[in-house]
Amino acid sequence: MDLKIIYEDGDVLVVDKPAGMVIFEERINPSSLNSSGPFLINELIKSRPELKNVGEAPRYGIVHRLDKDTSGILLVAKNSEVLIFLQKQFKSREVDKKYIALVTGVIKEDSGVVHTLMGRSPQDPRKQKCYPLAPNTQHLTPNKREAITEYKVLERFPSYTLLDVTIKTGRKHQIRCHLTYIHHPIIGDKMYGFKDSPILEGLDRQFLHATTIKIKLPSGGIKEFKSDLPEELQKILKELT
Repeated sequence: MDLKIIYEDGDVLVVDKPAGMVIFEERINPSSLNSSGPFLINELIKSRPELKNVGEAPRYGIVHRLDKDTSGILLVAKNSEVLIFLQKQFKSREVDKKYIALVTGVIKEDSGVVHTLMGRSPQDPRKQKCYPLAPNTQHLTPNKREAITEYKVLERFPSYTLLDVTIKTGRKHQIRCHLTYIHHPIIGDKMYGFKDSPILEGLDRQFLHATTIKIKLPSGGIKEFKSDLPEELQKILKELT
């Protein structure tokens, strides 16, 4: 499989990840045990075997994550020093990450912030769950971590809203969980969608795409990488207008 490479230098690869592809095998994650199809890191290693020397198996040089059915920009470090350098920026919230999402229902306000705690759902270990913030810091535990998502309305349709989403933290399933928490689940999200969520004909994935990442590279310069909305998602939007 030929993966689209947006950018490459001696330190980093920027991949335009397709929907439907798992990045790497998470053996301890029950939701990934039955994942089918190739793993993205394995496909990269076929042409760049030196990536097996970066970080630890099975993720090797993968800097951050995208869910299987989320498409868009993914950073891959080409050596362990760069991996640590880039991951520190994610942990310290120095990376600008933007997504495009189409959600159920019409959001009236032009922008908003979702600020909660987030942890694994006790009802379903595959999912995350949002918890309201308490008035003091004692609520922060290893199992419940702060999660912040900002959104802006790009366009409203009769039954849907197109959002520009920025995440300030990097929790698992953060955008999907947060948008469901405010009662506007992402269209096509089978895990976080409501039982009566509408289904758009021709959409066989969740409508979530990582469009932009802005980050400092080891060379010292700040780079912004962009990925266009995939054709199948553009087609859905055209059919809504």
